[in-house]
Amino acid sequence: MRAIQVSRYGGPEVLIPVDLPDPQAGEGEVIVRAEAVDTIYLETQIRGGWGEMFGVTPPYVPGGAAAGTVVSTGPGVSASWLGRQVVAGAGTRGSYAELVRAGVDRLVPVPDGLGLREAAGLAHDGVTAMGIIDGVGVKPGDRVLILGAAGGMGTLLVQLAHRLGAQVVGAARGADKLTLVRRLGADAVVDYSGDGWTDAVREALGGMSVDVLLDGVGGDLGSDAFPLVADGGRVSAHGAASGDFAKTDLQGAQARGIDLYGIADVQFEAPEMVQLASRALTEAVQGRIRPVIAREYPLSSAAEAHRAMEARAIPGKALLIP
Repeated sequence: MRAIQVSRYGGPEVLIPVDLPDPQAGEGEVIVRAEAVDTIYLETQIRGGWGEMFGVTPPYVPGGAAAGTVVSTGPGVSASWLGRQVVAGAGTRGSYAELVRAGVDRLVPVPDGLGLREAAGLAHDGVTAMGIIDGVGVKPGDRVLILGAAGGMGTLLVQLAHRLGAQVVGAARGADKLTLVRRLGADAVVDYSGDGWTDAVREALGGMSVDVLLDGVGGDLGSDAFPLVADGGRVSAHGAASGDFAKTDLQGAQARGIDLYGIADVQFEAPEMVQLASRALTEAVQGRIRPVIAREYPLSSAAEAHRAMEARAIPGKALLIP
């Protein structure tokens, strides 16, 4: 089969197309012929040297989710899975490939009426977005600030918070991304690439503080946003797209009654991942949310996709098509 392999940590150039033996399904596993492969920014960071933190060492095939058709089953797996369209869900290793080996416990059936590309676009971000919204308890009337609102997950968070009746401020970089965020339901948008962006958030909220901060960016932007949060508010600091997680004053947050959630709170075991993914797919097929798929790349062009992600050139998501 054709796949992408990382032989050493480094830049996008280390993503090399290779021919590998077809995988064989083991006990409790299936083989999925991938038709759309999910990409997330974290994969660029793992490739760049974060691998050891996630138990990934070169050489390896990147990727953690894909959508396609089950073409074979291993021992202990019902033959009824054969021919079914599924998402090989988050936590499935080595999905930058034509054939993906996945545990049956991580399979999510794709409902009728939803395309495999859309399903792949929800494989990671749909799960995490649903988990974040549930965890912080977004409710009608909440003032919600979303950092990285134009990213794959940010676009879903905007839609979910809007549908729950929150007042949504989406923060992103550049006019095109801000236009997208507003179109998805944000009540106000703020460009955080310039000085004074936190003042712009306060102005958009009529001088009020933020009830919920959803931080998918981290770094200085996440730290700068923290003082905007009201006493008794909730903060999900789940992202490090800037290169690091936001530095948070834990004692200060505790003194102000702010509930903090982090990346550990969106690491789900297989049963919960399947439940959240199923909900996200159902929301999509019913038209309540949609993944924003901005670009599709041939599998062999994975390096180009990573360059575009690192350049922040993609509003929404990029997919790889084997």
